Amino acid sequence: MRLEDIKNVYFVGIGGIGMSAIARWFNKRGAKVGGYDRVETNLTTRLSLEGMWIHYEDSRKDIPKHFLNREDTLVIYTPAIPEKHGELKFFRNKKFDVRKRAEVLGIISMDHFTIAIGGTHGKTTTSSMVAHMLQYHEKKCSAFIGGIMSNYETNLLIGDKDAPVVVEADEFDRSFHWLMPNYTVVTSVDPDHLDIYGDEMEMRKAFGQFLQQSGEEGKTLVHYKAAEKVNTHLEHLYYTYGMEGGDIRAHALRAVNGIFIFNYHGSRTIKDINLLVPGFHNVENALAAITVAIDMGMDSESIKEAMKSYRGVKRRFEYIIKSEKFIFIDDYAHHPEEIRAFLRSVKALFPKKKLTAVFQPHLFSRTRDFQAGFADSLMLADELILLDIYPAREEPIPGVTSENIFNKVFIQNKHLIKKDELMDTLKSLDVELLVTIGAGDIDKEVPRIKEYYEYKLKREA
Repeated sequence: MRLEDIKNVYFVGIGGIGMSAIARWFNKRGAKVGGYDRVETNLTTRLSLEGMWIHYEDSRKDIPKHFLNREDTLVIYTPAIPEKHGELKFFRNKKFDVRKRAEVLGIISMDHFTIAIGGTHGKTTTSSMVAHMLQYHEKKCSAFIGGIMSNYETNLLIGDKDAPVVVEADEFDRSFHWLMPNYTVVTSVDPDHLDIYGDEMEMRKAFGQFLQQSGEEGKTLVHYKAAEKVNTHLEHLYYTYGMEGGDIRAHALRAVNGIFIFNYHGSRTIKDINLLVPGFHNVENALAAITVAIDMGMDSESIKEAMKSYRGVKRRFEYIIKSEKFIFIDDYAHHPEEIRAFLRSVKALFPKKKLTAVFQPHLFSRTRDFQAGFADSLMLADELILLDIYPAREEPIPGVTSENIFNKVFIQNKHLIKKDELMDTLKSLDVELLVTIGAGDIDKEVPRIKEYYEYKLKREA
């Protein structure tokens, strides 16, 4: 496939965060871009305003004629789209060039020095940190990120022709096996997507293969806990990092006015790095990103300046309201270990405040596989509001509900409710530190929650 020959690109599932970055890339190159998605969102609206054609009905009759020219149209789909999807079946039956998102990302990155960041959690933040720091490098970078970077209000950066490419490597559906990076980072290898892998050992093998794809000449950097799980699958030299173990560590960590300050110790020492995005897990993500920046030739002062200006990714430890009387944080966490790391960090930053957590489980299969882990991590909260499962791409699984988690949470203050009951429930409670957690559509409740508490704070002032 010659990218320069492509005139039209049609996306089946254009509103996905990874799909939208590639759509933007083709759009900026001058191709006509369009696609389907199930529902209209803020992101699809943004894509439309950028000149892309998008519709929300699975109907090939609605598709403009230029996307139906087989000779110069590329069709890209996400594995989250079911195989029975009408438009996807149509394009395949008509022998269009139909490719997975990850395959196209691999082709785009093939002619560039590529830095790939994978992991069951931490990859979006680490990828965005690497991309942001490389913007301070003379070559800058191109970047395909699985979240909206707050510094740039986009999930795509485009650098010079010879700039390195930063990609987020997704383990779902073994997508990361399409990449052949020069530099590979793995932030975590915890059990997930067992509907794809079957068991944890098979998932570990997949991560081991991903790490080997850098080859003998490439460099690999692995969180020390992840390394313990994949080292039997590794053939080449790799380096490790972490708060409590690894070749590269953070020393003298302290929290000052909600900002984490630490010293980096690796191939060099960099003192008093300021990280405005809080969280112990984000300090570890920063260790990985700083290591990449050093290996890419950045000097210590540029690294410190870049890290101090890094503002994070939307829905990753995102402060919605922060005042003396009330704090509201939204986070994308949807795996037990992510939730544990997030809540631990929140409690460390605000140890004297009562923590109320709203959690929306994501996927029936994930709830089934990790219900005990979810319950255990959610018990870090002082009060829990648990919503129904967000199904995403899945059909319901008999006997799997949020109640499976709820019954294993042994704290006094807990509530199991429907999502449309959330605002009434919050209004009935005395809340001072509120967090919303989940990868479903809980983010749609954030503006309503914000509006209510801003009005409440103003009235009480």
